[in-house]
Amino acid sequence: MSPVLDTASIPPQDREEVVRDAVWKSVVAVDIDHRPPPGDMSVRIGLGAAGPLRICSARATAVTIRRTERLARQDHEPAVFIGLQVTGTSLVAQNGRECVLGPGEFAVYESITPYTLLFDEGVDHHFLRLPRAALALPDRLLRETSTLALGPDNPLARLAFSYFSQLAASDELHRGVHADAVVEPSVELLRAVLTSQHGAAALAKRPLEATLSLRITQYIREHLADPDLSAARIAAVHSISVRHLYTVLSRSGISLGDWIRTRRLAECRRELAGPDRRQRTIAAVGRSWGFPNPTHFSKVFKQAYGVTPRDWRDLHQPQSSA
Repeated sequence: MSPVLDTASIPPQDREEVVRDAVWKSVVAVDIDHRPPPGDMSVRIGLGAAGPLRICSARATAVTIRRTERLARQDHEPAVFIGLQVTGTSLVAQNGRECVLGPGEFAVYESITPYTLLFDEGVDHHFLRLPRAALALPDRLLRETSTLALGPDNPLARLAFSYFSQLAASDELHRGVHADAVVEPSVELLRAVLTSQHGAAALAKRPLEATLSLRITQYIREHLADPDLSAARIAAVHSISVRHLYTVLSRSGISLGDWIRTRRLAECRRELAGPDRRQRTIAAVGRSWGFPNPTHFSKVFKQAYGVTPRDWRDLHQPQSSA
């Protein structure tokens, strides 16, 4: 996401007010306590939206953000926030609980209740806001799952972090039909994370089914290099039959074999054009991405890209200066 606000171009005496106005108008009304003096503070904010989702990506010097009781009472459209920690750490406090977020973790908190966000090491964070009503979850469940560090040890949370990080960073997903298309899976994925975290099996059933295709494709991406990746293994990991696996993917317009082959070829193409392309043979690159037969690898690569793997690698050979 391209920054729409950068304090480097703003006079020091105006920085705090400009940042406050941008956050209040585009995200939420909060008190912002910048640790460095105005001359040393640095803030870069990118803003976006996908339907009712509001997105803010921020990098900044140390800061404390408070949603006070007075501000929370003035909320006309209750919202839920997803705060994703990119690098460093931060602390989230709400409802008498607090959690520390590290890279790859996120927390959920609500706009209608006071909260505090501490960024002692500086800010490197994605904030996503969506209407509380869109989640259609009981108040108690939301309260009990807010201010929890959700991260890599939970496969659904791991998927959600990757998904929402990509959504925050991609300008293409904030426009036209793409923006409309991501709203429902975003809501269902967050519902799946929160209901499963809470242990609400009945509530979790629908969002888990709704996000099954997304979870399957994410699992495949993470295991593309595994030589034993198969329909049976994928189905077993997700506790479904192979038949149901193909049915779920078919609803999303995905042919499993073609989908895996296309992404494996893309990884081969990337590696053969990379800076270390001469350190491994073409056959070794193919084998590492699930193409054990060099002749077959060369054939399907040329069918996909119009050149052989060798020609593709040679095209990216540095030109010698005359």
